[in-house]
Amino acid sequence: MKVLEPNPVAASYRDAVRRQITEEQLTINIVGILASDDPASITYADYTRAGCEDVGIHFDLRRCEPESVRSVLEEANRDSAVHGIFVYYPIWGDERDAELRDLISPHKDVEGLSPHWIGKLYANERFDDAGRKFKAILPCTPLAIIKLLEATDAYQPYGLPFGGQQITIFNRSEVVGRPLAYMLSNDGARVYSFDINGGFVVDVNSSDHEARPVSRQDALGQSDIVITGVPSPHFEKVRAGELKPGAICLNFSYIQNFEPEAREAASIYIPRVGPMTVAMCMRNALQLYRNYHHEA
Repeated sequence: MKVLEPNPVAASYRDAVRRQITEEQLTINIVGILASDDPASITYADYTRAGCEDVGIHFDLRRCEPESVRSVLEEANRDSAVHGIFVYYPIWGDERDAELRDLISPHKDVEGLSPHWIGKLYANERFDDAGRKFKAILPCTPLAIIKLLEATDAYQPYGLPFGGQQITIFNRSEVVGRPLAYMLSNDGARVYSFDINGGFVVDVNSSDHEARPVSRQDALGQSDIVITGVPSPHFEKVRAGELKPGAICLNFSYIQNFEPEAREAASIYIPRVGPMTVAMCMRNALQLYRNYHHEA
């Protein structure tokens, strides 16, 4: 087993962002909105602050109660001096979180999760303008996962980068798993997408993208890459005997979803994604600034 740690890869992207901000003398202002005491949210906010400071982006964390988070967000949307916005979830842990996500201005949506950007992703629209000058913003964690896979032999730097690859994803959330499945399918992969209700094939070239069911056994036995992000101790961890020989395994949950023997059996094991997610957020912040705020 070869372990691919995300830190060196993330550092190269942060270096590129820092260099461009310094050389062009850019002033980029990001606001983070924290409206809960969730430990994971607080940690993510700390990582965001450190990431911004590392590349030269100004970061302002605004703490508030859940009852006032909407007004704080709307104020940041209106403020022309604010170039990017993070909202740290969960706040309520229900549909109100999704409703709040929908309110973020697409031109300030650093995480790329607003309906504008997700709609473009699912439609495989890779630019935000008719002149194809402004590339669409992609969600940070799915993008981070793809960038880490680019550092492996599974990635082809021409044509469809994951053409011919079969990939299983255990996570179908609207924040990571489902966008990731479509991004990989758009790039040529055959994707098997699983949640608690089972699995199916994601195929952007089919008239019904998510119609064909697939079993865990069949999916894992065929997959060149297995990606897991199940934050539950009750998830049946992936075992070595289920994997295709030579499979690449990536875990983005804070709970390890692979048995130790499966990690050893993998040709490459990627144990976490967090540092790369923050690097992609910095990259998105720079892209948003250049696309929509540079001449403001």
